[in-house]
Amino acid sequence: MKQLRVLRKGMRGSDVAEVQSILKLIGYNISSVDGIFGENTEQAVKAFQRNNGLSADGIIGPRTYERLEPFLLGYALYKIKPGDTLYKIANQYSTNVYSITTANPGINPFFLNVGEEIIVPFGIDVVQTDIPYTYDVMEKDIQGLVMRYPFLVVDTIGKSVEGRNLYMIKLGEGPREVFYNGSHHSNEWITTPVLMKWIEQFSKAFAMDGIIRGYPARTIWEQATIYIVPMVNPDGVELVINGISPDHPRYNEIIQWNDGSTNFDRWKANIRGVDLNRNYDASWDEFKEMEESLGVDGPGPYLYGGPSPESEPESKAVADFTREHDFRLVLAYHTQGEVIFWNYRNLQPPEALKIGEMLAAVSGYTLAEPVGAALYAGYKDWFIKEYRRPGYTIEVGRGENPLPISQFEEIYENNEELLLLAALV
Repeated sequence: MKQLRVLRKGMRGSDVAEVQSILKLIGYNISSVDGIFGENTEQAVKAFQRNNGLSADGIIGPRTYERLEPFLLGYALYKIKPGDTLYKIANQYSTNVYSITTANPGINPFFLNVGEEIIVPFGIDVVQTDIPYTYDVMEKDIQGLVMRYPFLVVDTIGKSVEGRNLYMIKLGEGPREVFYNGSHHSNEWITTPVLMKWIEQFSKAFAMDGIIRGYPARTIWEQATIYIVPMVNPDGVELVINGISPDHPRYNEIIQWNDGSTNFDRWKANIRGVDLNRNYDASWDEFKEMEESLGVDGPGPYLYGGPSPESEPESKAVADFTREHDFRLVLAYHTQGEVIFWNYRNLQPPEALKIGEMLAAVSGYTLAEPVGAALYAGYKDWFIKEYRRPGYTIEVGRGENPLPISQFEEIYENNEELLLLAALV
């Protein structure tokens, strides 16, 4: 497990925001989830420590992390005692019996085995949507979701340059295969919690045999198989959210590529300075000829297409994964503009426009044609070129990247039905 920073008053960071968010969610007085460990956060930490039998020093060290971890994951492991019932256990953890039976598919509610360890999901959501969404947060959320919803299938499609897993989550068992991905571009990381929250909301509906946005979840599960890679570029996301330490082996060259700045808000590329969404084999040669006119002369924050198509482990993994499947349709999530790009060199099938219009109608986004650098070497361009099937780039939100997490609710609201519909059209 990754070594966690000891957090105390005066510190800042995405890890501080994560702790603030979970403390607020479970009822502690956190005035602002801002990543700044101030007096208010210290008092909330002390209250949590007192309630959990810890020394109330307001410092988050190993023992406090240990008590916080079940809340971050959204579940506890519980050993059944004599006299226990699921109703009694559910009340103890502010949850419900159905959540416990979903997380423990083999359990018999009427004959509990004393001494058996079961998973008890808490009555809170897993995916945090009010914080900078790092790779580590995503990894915890994936673990929490799989324990809560064991019908989810999790795998990896490869690793990033720095060895982080490129996680894939699969939902459904139907014949129509579709593929959604997010965070090709590092400073567009808000697309990852959009996909992660959708996985959670869909799983919740499916577990209850319920309906989501008017769509029976079971119908989608039986008709489609949905593959989701929520974070294609984890190294880049880490760079944008948490910056880079001087002891990082690439520190000097990355600072140089970033024009001497330690602010990475404009960084889209992977850690080698290659723009992953200009690294696919779709008019890639044409794009390389344009790079100089765009002021690109090698690795940098954006627009460098790399030495060759699929030169990067992340883009190659996504392309290989696509080759291994028979995707009916793909969605690549980006920010920003509230537009949907749907075509590539008129190679898309005739139905692509109609499907695009349906996706635009349910999201409120505008169907559009890309211009400039966006015409070249992107994932959906390559998919359309290779397979002559519908592929879409969904540009969520409005403003300057990275979009503030405060836009999350509106972005999710606009895209929940789109992600359901794309599995069925």
